Amino acid sequence: MNKENYTAVTEFFLVGLSHYPGLLLALYVLCLVMYLVILLGNSILIIISILDPHLHTPMYFFLGNLYFLDICYTSSSIPQMLINVMSERKTISFIGCALQMVISLGLGCTECVLLAVMAYDRYVAICNPLRYTIIMNKGLCAQVAAWTWITGFLVSLVQTVLALIKPFCGNIIDHLTCEILALLKLLCGDISLNVFIMTVASIVILITPLLLIFFSYIFIIFTILRITSSEGRKKAFSTCSAHLTMVILFYGSALFIYMKPKSKDTKTSDELIGLSYGVITPMLNPIIYSLRNKEVKNAMEKFFIRNLHFKRM
Repeated sequence: MNKENYTAVTEFFLVGLSHYPGLLLALYVLCLVMYLVILLGNSILIIISILDPHLHTPMYFFLGNLYFLDICYTSSSIPQMLINVMSERKTISFIGCALQMVISLGLGCTECVLLAVMAYDRYVAICNPLRYTIIMNKGLCAQVAAWTWITGFLVSLVQTVLALIKPFCGNIIDHLTCEILALLKLLCGDISLNVFIMTVASIVILITPLLLIFFSYIFIIFTILRITSSEGRKKAFSTCSAHLTMVILFYGSALFIYMKPKSKDTKTSDELIGLSYGVITPMLNPIIYSLRNKEVKNAMEKFFIRNLHFKRM
């Protein structure tokens, strides 16, 4: 590639789904509603998990991290996307795109690791209940949570820097947000290092945690099947079903996006699945846990009854 074909980029044009103006309008309304639900639902559950002493356990500590992560993840891209959808000039600055990519990719990587940590927490709780409070002590939980966030953002930072230091052959991103796969299609010259790093990152951040989750649940299922009480089995399954639902939703879309064969053109289906990965899953997380968990239901009832009673007084 000759140097005269390189483009000095100061901003990017986000043109995803621009050929479907009717779809964009429907998408704007849908994403706005879902974003508000995400902010409200996750914020309420964070407040409840802090205020209710019964929820001061490792499981709810990690869930609190997940709720906060989902708020940050959607806030890193959805507001800008909503602005661009309704604007004629659908642009984002170079710095803004870089920050959006680092934050959204970092939070996505963090969630992959966090879901594996939550699976290990369920494994210890069910397979080794007598030592649960000793193994999953506050110090260990805080350290694991911190390293989860650090690992996610280190992986994101490396990939983003390697992408942005290369010259660009254009500044039109065929996507709704600054997504790294869409940005790589604009790079000039050899991107084999970027592809290699992304492949390694996908194995470390996607495949390895998924295998840990898989093996954790093999041990969990065998342990549950050995429980003689049907009520005990039901309770054990109920504590895992919500987490398993989240894993299927999150990893299903993430594996489709990052592990399938790459093509030069972005398909509409890819963008919509990417949107479900970035919006629908964070919206469903608090709903799944609030509907499937009696402790959360009871805590929410107490929270709302207490606040309604206070307002009436």
